[in-house]
Amino acid sequence: MDASKKRSARRSRHLRLRKQVRGSAAKPRLSVYRSNDHIYAQLIDDVTGHTLVAASSREDGVDKGEDGKVGVAKQVGELIGERAKAANITTCVFDRGGNRYAGRVASLAEGARSAGLDF
Repeated sequence: MDASKKRSARRSRHLRLRKQVRGSAAKPRLSVYRSNDHIYAQLIDDVTGHTLVAASSREDGVDKGEDGKVGVAKQVGELIGERAKAANITTCVFDRGGNRYAGRVASLAEGARSAGLDF
């Protein structure tokens, strides 16, 4: 499949998903963006359009280790879960960004749940 077709297909899946998923201050949206090398997560209040908490694999303290990118994604999930807890956020809605709920995306969600975030 051509790279531009893949990108546009993911974009249309994400737009279709965003029709259903809305975040608020009480229950923000956990948005995940996955690039080839890194993974990024944000808790977003869609009413005001502000990012409440963010974490990524580019930060200090997040290392590859033995599990590779899947392990890094779990660390990022745990990191965003801890930051959400510090910001008094306990629940959220999950936005997988048009990606499959498998691999790194599922690992990030598992890490966030293990840190105490409910969705």
